Amino acid sequence: MTDVPTITVTALCLLDDRRRLLLVRKRGTTMFMQPGGKPEQGETPAETGVRELFEELGLVVGPGDLTLVGSWEGPAANEAGTRLVATVFLCPLAAEPLPAAEIEELDWLDLDSEQDRQDLAPLLTDFVLPALRGGISP
Repeated sequence: MTDVPTITVTALCLLDDRRRLLLVRKRGTTMFMQPGGKPEQGETPAETGVRELFEELGLVVGPGDLTLVGSWEGPAANEAGTRLVATVFLCPLAAEPLPAAEIEELDWLDLDSEQDRQDLAPLLTDFVLPALRGGISP
């Protein structure tokens, strides 16, 4: 068995008052996903989420504002043949998100709609959406 490259990330679920999930698309990619990213040396998953949220969207929250949704492993959206290990948090939507850093586009996904979108990351479709639709709320 060969070793598969692995990426570890923190992803954040931000819901508005209409039960829409904030999605981002990074520059040079086609798939939408939750905001978040890779940890820096010594960061906890929550600290990574707080930093990434500020860098990518200009939103300020603290680690204590995050609620663990779950941790999952699956295929990475934008790196073929790579495994993703993700810790996913629910996070309050504290202000209007503004795309920054590598974020090229924002979108909203209605959790109560069964849209058939082909541009969503596997982590989102396989794990996060079922968890959020199963009763987790802001």
